[in-house]
Amino acid sequence: MINEENSHNTSAVYIHIPFCEHICYYCDFNKVFLEGQPVDEYVDLLIKEMQITAANKQMEPIDTVFVGGGTPTTLNEAQIAKLCTAIQEIFPMKEEVEFSFEANPGDLSVAKVQTMKDYGVNRISMGVQSFNNDLLKKIGRIHTVKDVYQSVENMRTVGFENVSIDLIFSLPGQTEADFQDTLNQALGLDLPHYSAYSLIIEPKTIFYNLMQKGKLFLPGQDAEANMYDLLLVEMEKHGRKQYEISNFAKEGFKSKHNITYWSNEHYYGFGAGAHGYIGNTRYSNFGPIKKYMEPLQENKLPVFQQKELTLKEKMEEEMFLGLRKVSGVSKAGFQRKFGQDLDATFQNAIQKTMAKGWLENNEENVALTRNGRFLGNNVFQEFL
Repeated sequence: MINEENSHNTSAVYIHIPFCEHICYYCDFNKVFLEGQPVDEYVDLLIKEMQITAANKQMEPIDTVFVGGGTPTTLNEAQIAKLCTAIQEIFPMKEEVEFSFEANPGDLSVAKVQTMKDYGVNRISMGVQSFNNDLLKKIGRIHTVKDVYQSVENMRTVGFENVSIDLIFSLPGQTEADFQDTLNQALGLDLPHYSAYSLIIEPKTIFYNLMQKGKLFLPGQDAEANMYDLLLVEMEKHGRKQYEISNFAKEGFKSKHNITYWSNEHYYGFGAGAHGYIGNTRYSNFGPIKKYMEPLQENKLPVFQQKELTLKEKMEEEMFLGLRKVSGVSKAGFQRKFGQDLDATFQNAIQKTMAKGWLENNEENVALTRNGRFLGNNVFQEFL
């Protein structure tokens, strides 16, 4: 059983839908081809996992629910309605709950978007990646730029205000001019939230295999840094304030759910391969669908592994997650959580990263400098 100390303040829920109609070349998330999968049974057992967990816990009202994947919008209207109804029934929800669904352009018919809205979803995060059809093909996406515009129109028709899109830069063969064009089109949609990540080549992906064979041609570090600089400039210019290394929002539209992760707070994880963090324990579920479903058929939780964190590990996580936020890590918050002085605990790492111009340290918090944001991973490394 998962250690429940502190679980009373767990107010975020992540739910994983592992199905995709197509596997993108860069993706290393837990996912499977939709065709031939037991989707209805999966949804039923996912609901069962939530019920078993809720029955064992004194649940606080939930602040944020995030349904991710895979591609949650591969579910049909009836499946979405069933899942969302169960979520609302099982968890006590705060009135101003943020209830997000990840989506693919092209999946968002008016009927599907209306179903989500009718059943309580109030934020959609759409994986756009690029506004260049050739590049989209090159990275294994099956939507087109036209689908993006149509999906945004459909969301607006139904009355969705809180919409975010994801972009990826430093793609194979991408130029700085191309990324500028993608930013122009993305910002032209005038959405309240944008996320943009540089491409990371993960093991077990199609891109990784191509790279091993010398067949993947990436723009290189200088071009990547220039694209990131372009991103910061354009977002600032269009009034989308950076609040995390890769995230930008209009006032009032930051992702509450992701802030839970970066603030190293607790959350429940449900679904195949989902991770959670309750009390002192990080845990993950079985990833393969069959392995995930088997324990639930016997009314058991599908937890694959769990790890009890030491104080040292929790403090390190606080730093490398919290430093992703532009506001950085609060010293008072650190003292309150761990009963330790932040400056004393990480004296060497702070001095070293400040000397390189990567970190700012004032009375209230430590945070990355603008230059430090370009080299986030180098900074985080110093705190481990």
